[in-house]
Amino acid sequence: MSFAHVVVYSITEIMAAQSAHNELNSALAGASTLIACAFTLSTFDRWLRRRQPHELAWTVAMALFSLGSSALWWAESSGWNLMAFRIFFLAGAVLNVAWLALGTVYLLIGLRAGNIARTWLVWLSGLATGVVLIAPTKSQVVSTEFPAGREIFGAAPRILAAVGSGVPAMFIIVGALWSAWRVLRKKNPAATKSTTRTVTSPKRLAGGNVLIAIGTLVLSASGTLAGRLGQDRAFAITLLCGVSILFSGFLVASNSTLNASSATRRLHPKLMQAANQ
Repeated sequence: MSFAHVVVYSITEIMAAQSAHNELNSALAGASTLIACAFTLSTFDRWLRRRQPHELAWTVAMALFSLGSSALWWAESSGWNLMAFRIFFLAGAVLNVAWLALGTVYLLIGLRAGNIARTWLVWLSGLATGVVLIAPTKSQVVSTEFPAGREIFGAAPRILAAVGSGVPAMFIIVGALWSAWRVLRKKNPAATKSTTRTVTSPKRLAGGNVLIAIGTLVLSASGTLAGRLGQDRAFAITLLCGVSILFSGFLVASNSTLNASSATRRLHPKLMQAANQ
């Protein structure tokens, strides 16, 4: 075999491997998007039926997650461009975790604190959207490479991502674990007496909260996996695993509580009135 044939064969093998790599990443991102869309529809349906503010906050959060995951799916299928990265960065790295944390604020601290936090979050979300969508770039986006925020953006978008994801993620994890611990001790899972939930299954609620904490941790682990799997594969895997665990936690926890209006219609001797503990 001549040298030219060896070169052509090697290039062909590399291109085939790259294509298979992109196809797997695209499939992972696509699965994440479909699960996130199902999660969004589930929380939206519950909000339509119960009108609980934390469920609306979760709906917004998962809609943003779906948007960010869709941008990743598109980029892995068709190649990265600047607009796809801006959408992925904004929805996935800056906004969605903060809106998920807003649901925790409503559940743990109450309606008044949640409404105040929501007002600020709406304003900050608008500000962050403007910053990320018009921020100047330091380098071009290469269609075949997963973009790194530190290489594309200056300080402002990266600070927004660090604050918008890191602080809310910690709040969700601590809040979920604290609530699970309180429930297992047969106490009010919220931090204030003004927030009342009737717990029908303490163990299920505790388990759901633990799953929510684990899902949030998994979504935060992409940086740890990036060194072993590559950034694009790490994001695709953590998105799929994280959103699946979060969805499971939501389903388990949601089926273990009743809101105040539902509780008055479905009294049962085995119900535990958490607010009275």
